[in-house]
Amino acid sequence: MSNLSDNLDRCLGERIRTERLARGWSLSDLAARADVSRAMIHKVERGESSPTAALLGRLAGALSLSVSTLIARAEANGRRLLRRGEQPVWVDPETGYRRRLVSPVVDMPLEIVSVELPPGAAVPYGAAAFTFIRQMIWVLEGSLTFIEGEAVHHLSMGDCLALGAPADCIFRNDTDRPCRYAVVLLKSD
Repeated sequence: MSNLSDNLDRCLGERIRTERLARGWSLSDLAARADVSRAMIHKVERGESSPTAALLGRLAGALSLSVSTLIARAEANGRRLLRRGEQPVWVDPETGYRRRLVSPVVDMPLEIVSVELPPGAAVPYGAAAFTFIRQMIWVLEGSLTFIEGEAVHHLSMGDCLALGAPADCIFRNDTDRPCRYAVVLLKSD
């Protein structure tokens, strides 16, 4: 698993650099837009540091991409069938949050992501990570506390929540069991 994870970290770093350069941005430009240090972005782009979920959310938001799109572009293959063993998996080195892109990378504004959130873990995303997408969260196993701005949603297995306007959010597992949920994203590129 480590080699696969290291490879994805390297691919993510290369993709972030590619997206930054495609926009004609310097490291300083991206750092200012994402509110992240130039040094951290440099380390991520060079594959010297694994980005956390929060950092990835900030970078993706600054690039006007969803986290899923950024990960998918890092491992794009353009096929309509994406078998489970080929689906890109990214693990947050800080929390153990595990994100799997289920849907193939095709010319469609829809993405399906499967997430496993370990017991006691909390993953924050700034509002910028949600600016260019609409999404729903469907809890498949366990329970999830989702904080959306001032609103706190307690979701149990089978519950589905449509997110409102972009707001700072926190995905939190307050239990002693893993939580598994699907995120369905509609991109408004």
